[in-house]
Amino acid sequence: MKFSPIRLLLASCALLLTFTPSMAQRQAADTLGYENQRQKVNELLTQRSQRFGQFDESLKRRTGIFGLKTKKDMQASIDILKQIVLMDNDIFRETKMLLDYKDFEKSQIADQASEFDGRINGYIKTISKLQLQQEQLASEINGLEKTNQIYEGIAVLLGLILLGGITYVFINRQKLTKT
Repeated sequence: MKFSPIRLLLASCALLLTFTPSMAQRQAADTLGYENQRQKVNELLTQRSQRFGQFDESLKRRTGIFGLKTKKDMQASIDILKQIVLMDNDIFRETKMLLDYKDFEKSQIADQASEFDGRINGYIKTISKLQLQQEQLASEINGLEKTNQIYEGIAVLLGLILLGGITYVFINRQKLTKT
């Protein structure tokens, strides 16, 4: 069976493409996870902005005598400010998770790239090895064809010699029988 470099390259590409869909699905899942985490951080930022608006309103609220702030007004402002600080802690934690996620994706992409490089180098080595074997087999076939031609030439020569010998014997017998 003859292996051409084009056939080997096509087979290698087909083999590589069989692994690609599962990797693409994994990347899509990773990207989806990152997007979900990003949306979570955005939601927290929106909630923080709303709480800060509530804090601003509570600072303006004055329910005391002569338009002064009461202890209750100040306590409400402090409670809202505590919620904002807790929200900021959540935002920092979720943002760190988002950055860790991105770093994980980068390292995963780098790992996949090195894995693909290794596979491609392996395919190249295999193709080179098969091409070398193909060249060796082609030279072996050429040698066998030359040997076969020599044997065919010898067989034709022996056949001609044999035919000539039979013809010679036949002619000599006829001469002997006529005399």
